[in-house]
Amino acid sequence: MTELDDKIARKREELERHPSRDASRAAALQSLAAILHKKFLETKDIADLEEAIAMHQSALDLLPAGHSDRSPSLHQLALCYSQRYNKQGAIADLQEAITLGRAALELNSPGHSGRAVTFYNLAIDLRSRYLKLGMNDDLDEAIMLHQSALDLRPAGHSDRSHSLHELALCFSSRYDKQGTIADLEEAITLGRAALELRSPGHPRRASTLFHLASHLRVRFLKLDTDCDLDEAILLHRSVLDLFYPAGHSHRSTSLHELALCFRCRYDKQGTIADLQEAITLGRAALELRSSGDSGRDATLYNLAYNLKCRFFALGANGDLDKAISLHQSALDLRPVGHSDRLDSLDELAHCFHRRYNKQGTIADLEEA
Repeated sequence: MTELDDKIARKREELERHPSRDASRAAALQSLAAILHKKFLETKDIADLEEAIAMHQSALDLLPAGHSDRSPSLHQLALCYSQRYNKQGAIADLQEAITLGRAALELNSPGHSGRAVTFYNLAIDLRSRYLKLGMNDDLDEAIMLHQSALDLRPAGHSDRSHSLHELALCFSSRYDKQGTIADLEEAITLGRAALELRSPGHPRRASTLFHLASHLRVRFLKLDTDCDLDEAILLHRSVLDLFYPAGHSHRSTSLHELALCFRCRYDKQGTIADLQEAITLGRAALELRSSGDSGRDATLYNLAYNLKCRFFALGANGDLDKAISLHQSALDLRPVGHSDRLDSLDELAHCFHRRYNKQGTIADLEEA
């Protein structure tokens, strides 16, 4: 039995000593739920999270309106639903998390010690719903709430870097949707501020480096500033070398993003070594993205694109043949209605046409 299992057993015994439906039982339920939630975070066993939700709900049912523990109970239950959404993707869980978060916020008046974290978690859930459903109002509200949380986390506050980082992600998301350069600039400014607070050794430094690098690459694409791309490559390389070793769950994403950077630099400067590096990194990313991985289609597509570029540069037929094969695999993962299906069809047609020009096979022209 692990230490956590031992604590859970003791909390269950404590709960049995509070059979009556009163505030003391509510406290025991909350205590057990907290330990179950902690175990879920360590083991990712959904059964622990399910039980934590049930315990928090039972505790909430025992806390009438006006009870001092009702707000933290609402907040913790919202957090559990949010994490179940992250695990299983059921939108109903995210909706419930937002409803509970709003209810908790109503009880956390200005000056309440839990107001900042309630702002913060509700904002995260609203951005998640925006990413799922695309409602601009959710993202605008998330930005407003994160800013409110940041205002309550001044310089020196232990959670300030979290607010800076999440606010940067929101501004980046809004830039992706609306294209306003001021949002991208704000995302980069906030990301740099978060990075300053997440010194080497900080458990979330890698995430901040990664996203800052991604934002810099996007600014390069918008403004054509070479220094942004060079810095993005440096930051992505640091993430890959220092934080995402072989076997790390985020390594494939890091490899993929770094490959994009090298391809961008090749497009700008024409140095074949950059294209070779992009292909090497793309192959490594693909090896880690098994069937069913949500990013597999993008990795297939970008590797195919890079191989096509190398065919143009060096004329090796094998590169074009492989590009066609990979583009076909990407297309298979982008069915009718997929937002990127048109890109795959266009690139695949281009590849077949180039092969026809090189080899003269009429079937390739027909396919194009």
